[in-house]
Amino acid sequence: MRVVEVPDTLDYRSVDRLLASVEAAEGDRALLDARHLRWVDPVGMIGLLGAARVLRDRSGALPRLQPPESSVVSGYLTRMGFFEAATDLMETPPIRRRGGGDSDVLLELTTIAENHDVHAVVDRVQERAGAILSRTLRYPPSAVIQFAVILSEVCQNILEHADAPGWVAAQSYNWSRRLGRHVLILAVGDLGRGFKGSLASRHSSRFGERWSDATALEAAFIHGLTRFPDQGRGQGIQQMRKQVRRWDGVIAVRSGTARIADVPDWEDLPPLETNLPPMPGAQITILLPERLPEEGR
Repeated sequence: MRVVEVPDTLDYRSVDRLLASVEAAEGDRALLDARHLRWVDPVGMIGLLGAARVLRDRSGALPRLQPPESSVVSGYLTRMGFFEAATDLMETPPIRRRGGGDSDVLLELTTIAENHDVHAVVDRVQERAGAILSRTLRYPPSAVIQFAVILSEVCQNILEHADAPGWVAAQSYNWSRRLGRHVLILAVGDLGRGFKGSLASRHSSRFGERWSDATALEAAFIHGLTRFPDQGRGQGIQQMRKQVRRWDGVIAVRSGTARIADVPDWEDLPPLETNLPPMPGAQITILLPERLPEEGR
């Protein structure tokens, strides 16, 4: 059995390290060693599901998860519904019933497979979103509606591009050391065909040999191209970028071997990365920072 080490911190910055370890593993059944995991966010959870999918498909057998030794982390994964979401992708410890979520959990790991799932998610987070956005992040009341639109768009992206189920999760954290304020992390991911596969039939011919994961991401993220012929489709991600930029936030899209991002001054993610460890499907990450008092409302 091949051992794949899970980083002790698994978030939007370190998930590529996990995928690199997965890529280096041979085809035997794998053990995902998460014993030393001390911190995981929504991006890390969805990344771990993607890693398990690669290992499962490669070996034909479910990888086994060695759970975190930290009871705090294991309890958090349970509350967020991680073990339930992982049932078909890895062998996990016996699933315990979800406990009550922390007040800063906006949305537990939730499956998106059909349009009614999107509506259910948006309806479910309205009240909690209002509390977190206004009290914790100091956003104006109108931000709740704008956030609901963003949430709907990122979930709808799964249905339009993936042709496969996906997940969404969100939580706020206090980045006291790194940023000195709270942030809200929203992650949406799927294990489908990715942006390159989704857009290939309509747009790959115009790019010829330049067609790649990075080119597909640029086509969707910057130019608003979509696989649908309808005029105006594909503008959702453009509107998301504009709104996240107004809030001085980060929006990044990871698909295949590439990542594209809009970043503010406080973040140092490159605008475009290529030759990354392959990741099945696509993942959208949005980081919204707490507004400073001098920023007003």
